[in-house]
Amino acid sequence: MNPLSSLLALPDEEKQARGLLHTPKEIVQQPETWRATYQRFRERHAEIGEFLNAGGINWDPTRRPTVFLIGAGTSDYVGRSLTQLLRRLWHCEVLAVPSTDLVTHPDEWLVPGRSYLWISFSRSGESPEGVAVVERALKNHPGIQHLVVSCNAEARMLRLAIGRKQMLGIALPDAVHDRGLAMTSSFSNMVVFGQCVAHIENPDAYGNILHQLLAVGTDFCELAAACAAELASEDFTKVCFLGSGPLKAVATESALKVLELTAGQVQTISESALGLRHGPMAALDEQTLLVAFLSGDERVLKYELDLLEEIGKKHLVKTRAVVSHASNVRLESYAEHILHIPLPATADEYRPPLDVMFGQLLGLFFSLRRGLKPDCPSPSGAISRVVQNVPIHS
Repeated sequence: MNPLSSLLALPDEEKQARGLLHTPKEIVQQPETWRATYQRFRERHAEIGEFLNAGGINWDPTRRPTVFLIGAGTSDYVGRSLTQLLRRLWHCEVLAVPSTDLVTHPDEWLVPGRSYLWISFSRSGESPEGVAVVERALKNHPGIQHLVVSCNAEARMLRLAIGRKQMLGIALPDAVHDRGLAMTSSFSNMVVFGQCVAHIENPDAYGNILHQLLAVGTDFCELAAACAAELASEDFTKVCFLGSGPLKAVATESALKVLELTAGQVQTISESALGLRHGPMAALDEQTLLVAFLSGDERVLKYELDLLEEIGKKHLVKTRAVVSHASNVRLESYAEHILHIPLPATADEYRPPLDVMFGQLLGLFFSLRRGLKPDCPSPSGAISRVVQNVPIHS
């Protein structure tokens, strides 16, 4: 039996005792929940389109708003996954801005005289920073338009939208409101929803892309689980994740998943293929697992393969693993573990919901290897499911 299926087959009493009641299920359910998220978008498509049009997305390109993609932690990485896609399709400036930066430097990010559309992502919609950023903007910059996306239908951030023309709140299906500490379903579904919004003018085109992701999603999850469980059986003390372009956000999110789910017992770093040489390569050692999410762009891939080859020749890491959707490149000389998914010609911009499952599964099995409870892996209480008790200073 697949190692992930084995965890799902455990009696509920054992799952509860081992902290496995939520996280494995929330990882494996993702492909099917993407379908429900897309349906939620289609149900509110007209309303979202009208709101975005009022916010200037279809105005003359010289007058279109600057778009901020806002979130903290994993929710920030949602925005980073979407930046290039939205910029390409909307033909305007799009920036991923952490809500934590907007709390400390609220006005430094804004250019006087420009119009703004803020899209906020939050699993709970209750984090002190996320709420404070929106509340402060409503008070001090009432001209900013706000689209708020949360996995919690009762979120305070969504309630702020009630009765306000400059705000629209969207609650995703309850199944993706992860109950485990680490965000898994919530991350990939907020990315999928963001991809839907990027295609506001042609939702059917995105439906075709999503169908391709769904067609390979379950098989990839099973393949990734088997590989992740095998890798977790080794004594890695460090994992380095690599990704370029939109896949850099996948690398960053994967690094956070392993760090969170192992309570910091496995140290992680993330970089782009070209960025790793500029200092971070010093962190690689004989106890490091290197994971590369390889681009489908042939030009970008050449840089990534150059790096993998160099790392192999220098014996800088213990093991190299790659996720690749390219079928025209032999990777055996570049990595010891190869996860290949027969995905049709799909741009890297659409891959984050799929590829990130490998990082999530590495976090899950590394957590179990160290005797932790994945649903609540922080014995010291250093981190919690929802960040709390953050004073907001005026």
